[in-house]
Amino acid sequence: MSIPLEITRLSPSTIQLRQPKASHWEAPFLFLLFGTDRALLLDTGATADPERLPLRETVDGLIADWLRTHPNSEYELVVAHTHAHGDHIAGDGQFAGRPHTSVVGTRVEEVIAFFGLSDWPEHPAVLPLGDRNIDVIPGPGHEPSAVVFFDRESGTLFTGDTVYPGRLYIRDRVAFRATIDRLIAFRDAAGPDLTVLRGCHVEMTSTPGVDYPVGTVDQPDEVPLDLPPEILDDVRLALDAAIDPSGKVVRDRFILSYED
Repeated sequence: MSIPLEITRLSPSTIQLRQPKASHWEAPFLFLLFGTDRALLLDTGATADPERLPLRETVDGLIADWLRTHPNSEYELVVAHTHAHGDHIAGDGQFAGRPHTSVVGTRVEEVIAFFGLSDWPEHPAVLPLGDRNIDVIPGPGHEPSAVVFFDRESGTLFTGDTVYPGRLYIRDRVAFRATIDRLIAFRDAAGPDLTVLRGCHVEMTSTPGVDYPVGTVDQPDEVPLDLPPEILDDVRLALDAAIDPSGKVVRDRFILSYED
C-alpha cells in the first residue's frame, strides 16, 4: 500500500518532506530545494519500495509543479545525503535512470569528489543550484561521510543526524567534537543570516529531557523539528559533561548517546 509523504512548504522554493511513521518508525525528514538550474534533494528515506514510500513519484510531481512557472527542459536534480545510514539512503534506487539526475555516492571519497571537498574535513565547499548557493560542510562523527548543508536563501542549516531534537548518536568522539566546533565557527561567521537548524528526526517529547522509546510509531506530543542556532553551544557544553552509566548525557532538547 502506497503511503503519501507528509509535505510542508517552508517557502515556494523550499519543501520539507517527512516519511510517515506508518511506513517506517524512524520517520526521517527530507528536504527539496529549488534553484533556477537544478534542485537538491537531501536524503531518500528509510524505505526502498516505492509502493511503501512513493518518493520518486512525489519528487517528480513537486518538480513538475515548479517547472510550470520556471520552465527549463534541462532541469537537473541532485540527490545527496546528510549521511550514509540506511534510513537516509534507502530510496536512492528509485532515482536510478532518471534523466538529468545525479545521485551522490555515500562513501567518503565519493562525497569529497562530488562536492569538491579537497581538504576534508576542514573546510566547506559550495554547491550552486543556479541562483541559489548551498554551503556543504563536512560533518563526520555520527557517520564518517556525514555532511551539513547551509541554505543561504532560507537561512537554514540542515544538520541531518548531527543535531536534532532527539538522541544524538556519537560514534567517533573526536570527529563529532570537531564537527560541532566547525559548525559553531560557521554559524558565527554567518551571523544573522543563519536563523534555524533542521535535522532529520524528532525523538523528544514535550517534557524536557524525555525521549520517545526507540521504535515508537505514534508520537502525539513530540516537539517541533526546528532548533535555534544557539543549540550548537548547548551541544558543545554537553560534550564536556559527565556521562551517565548508560553512556548518555541528557539535556532538555537532546540526548547525547555515546557508541564509540
